[in-house]
Amino acid sequence: MDDQQQQDNGDFSPAAWWQDLILATTFLTRLRLPAAPALDLSALRRASRLFAVVGLLIGLAGGIVYAVAFELGFASWLAASLAVAATILLTGGLHEDGLADTADGFAGGTSREDKFAIMRDSRIGSFGALALILSVLFRVAAVASLADSDIVIAALICAHASSRAAMTAVMHLLPNARDDGLSAGVGRPDQSAAIIGVAIALIAALVLLQEAGLLGLVIAGGAAAGVAVLARRQIGGQTGDVLGAVEQVAQAAFLAALTLAL
Repeated sequence: MDDQQQQDNGDFSPAAWWQDLILATTFLTRLRLPAAPALDLSALRRASRLFAVVGLLIGLAGGIVYAVAFELGFASWLAASLAVAATILLTGGLHEDGLADTADGFAGGTSREDKFAIMRDSRIGSFGALALILSVLFRVAAVASLADSDIVIAALICAHASSRAAMTAVMHLLPNARDDGLSAGVGRPDQSAAIIGVAIALIAALVLLQEAGLLGLVIAGGAAAGVAVLARRQIGGQTGDVLGAVEQVAQAAFLAALTLAL
């Protein structure tokens, strides 16, 4: 790690935290905040420590949509569909796109180079389409099974925070699989960024869901680790698409754990 990167990662001033939150929000959502600077991929290396905070906000938005729909008399499965749709709209389907590309590349490529070529292709294949359908159906079903609005709000907040924390952790732990692309442009955050992200997710899980939240975090972490191990074997590391897959799988795993614990 060079001196400038080490200095940037170690900046804990209020101004740095605020800048990181604005940048992380701009990158992970479709929100365009007035104070947002021009997107600098290298600056996202430090800002990744607050990916989990952005996840909290995305989950809260989805939870509010669920609560309003449920209060209006919508069935739980329809309210859940609207909640999941709201989070997808808020993020622009960023992580869903990564999941689809990863599924297509890993399942359809015969060599490392083939997998990269498929993942870069903007067209979606059969494996990617199936992965998207299953991801959305799985999350809608899990949210609908929780039913109670207060529990759903807490579940979505924690699931989205945990899945973004998992992204930061995988960014730190796995090398970049390519020398170009989104993830390579951002670089690998240091250990403190990963610890901060996990700590934010852990606090949210314990405060909002107690033991069930801790179980969800453990299961989500295990699922994210599984994607990371697969990516290491398939292409030698992580890419932006792999990080999207990590987020989707971790989010679904957290929600699935809650259906067993609550």
